[in-house]
Amino acid sequence: MPNITLHKNGAVHTGTVNNNTNLVVRAGIKQFPYPNLAYKCGMGKCATCACKVLAGAEHLPPPNWKEKRQLGDLLNDGYRLVCQLWITHDIELTQDIEPVPTKS
Repeated sequence: MPNITLHKNGAVHTGTVNNNTNLVVRAGIKQFPYPNLAYKCGMGKCATCACKVLAGAEHLPPPNWKEKRQLGDLLNDGYRLVCQLWITHDIELTQDIEPVPTKS
């Protein structure tokens, strides 16, 4: 079971999730990382769920076309759309207070 660490607003939130879990889906049903993870559409269209991956990026798949469209060069800085990720390993993320500027 992957351990999740989310840094936001100067606080650190930790929890464990089942393997192959989407954090936005969990937040949508009011399970960890709810209420700390900001999200909206869950489909890669709004980028509200964008987070910077601090550790565990090596276990994630390459960015998909939605992430490339929304995040552009921010991918090079370690940002990913959490709604597009299914977590299978420990991961540490940080989410900006203000949404990241996107390409769309």
